[in-house]
Amino acid sequence: MSAPSKVLALAERRDEPRLAALPTEPQQARGLAGLARAAVLAKLGGLPRGQLTLHEGGRRHLFGRPGDGPHAAVTIRDPRAFSAIAFGGTIGAAESFAEGWWDADDLAATVRLALSMGDGAEGLEGGLARLGGLIHRLRHRARLNTREGARRNVAAHYDLGNEFFELFLDPTLTYSCALFEREEATLEEAQLAKLDRICHKLDLRPGERLLEIGTGWGALALHAARRFGVRVTTTTLSRQQHQVATARVREAGLSDRVTVLLSDYRDLTGSYDKLVSVEMIEAVGWEFYPAFMRTLCQRLTPQGLALVQAITIPDHRFERMKREPNHINRIVFPGTCIPSTTALLGAAASHSDLRLFHLEEIGPHYARTLREWRTRLVARWAEARAQGRDERFLRGFEYYLASCEAGYATRYLGNVQLLFARPEATRAPIVPPLDG
Repeated sequence: MSAPSKVLALAERRDEPRLAALPTEPQQARGLAGLARAAVLAKLGGLPRGQLTLHEGGRRHLFGRPGDGPHAAVTIRDPRAFSAIAFGGTIGAAESFAEGWWDADDLAATVRLALSMGDGAEGLEGGLARLGGLIHRLRHRARLNTREGARRNVAAHYDLGNEFFELFLDPTLTYSCALFEREEATLEEAQLAKLDRICHKLDLRPGERLLEIGTGWGALALHAARRFGVRVTTTTLSRQQHQVATARVREAGLSDRVTVLLSDYRDLTGSYDKLVSVEMIEAVGWEFYPAFMRTLCQRLTPQGLALVQAITIPDHRFERMKREPNHINRIVFPGTCIPSTTALLGAAASHSDLRLFHLEEIGPHYARTLREWRTRLVARWAEARAQGRDERFLRGFEYYLASCEAGYATRYLGNVQLLFARPEATRAPIVPPLDG
């Protein structure tokens, strides 16, 4: 089995039995299966908006009401899906979809309907799903982002294979929220607009030293060096991303201006005029927000500016996010913790002298970004299979993209650009307006 398959096929590992596994005694198994089915149908009966059509074994169930919210149709391919969802909540829904136990005509709309039922006790995590919650919490806590843990967690996703990400990313290989300044903009144009916006906010000047925490495949480092004339030091924990970014810098003839490191942010040294980190804070873990903010402060000159682009969750959900696993940090991004804006600002205020200069929410652009990625992946499904990706892996990845799209479409998730300034940063950056 390939490494990507191992990431998403957790159900086949000996130490992690399938969520939907039932007792071997037939009568007891049937009893639990019936209980699970009844629990899921009862939960769907409380759908507050939109409409869901559920097909199972020749039967058709309608939940919700038409004309109020999204519509979706779900087909149960295997009755074990009920047990997976009833006892596993959102994690069970994701894993059973990856298994092929259920399908949807509109996957993102289906997740939007699930999100409308709320989180916690009132949503899919309530009821029987709480029985499996303790095991998931213990496994989640075992993925703490220490230096060694962070390397393992990053490798689990970003070292899946560069050729796989090339199937659905734009030519810049930018794996973060794009910014569609025009409705007709292509994904590549929207990613370049985002990179431009970041560089303008940082007020980059030729010859300045820029530190980037979280290289990706080098898009921002290349853009800043080539278009704004800065000297960039960028770091990643992904060996495969490091290889690609280094090669791209060399091919662009920018080796004298861009240095790509394979280093933990806590081990960085030196002093820089500007600092940027795009959607890397999610992999830091809430326990290490103080260390991250101290690093930003320590690496910047007294006149420095730092921009942090972060995926966020509403403040009232953050405490739950800290302790409760979900299908993203359980299957796709091990060790991930989505911060709230207040949590990040609090860490900056308590553990650095960074002051918030500007905040901009760009989350609505992420729904379209994710939809574009998913459309591209589905269109190149056969190529992904030719790479050796099995159906479970691909379905799991499709579910991840669709569920994130739904999260942004419903404002369950956000995406902010936080521009921080050190105390002596008196030169005000020009913050361009965002149209649309």
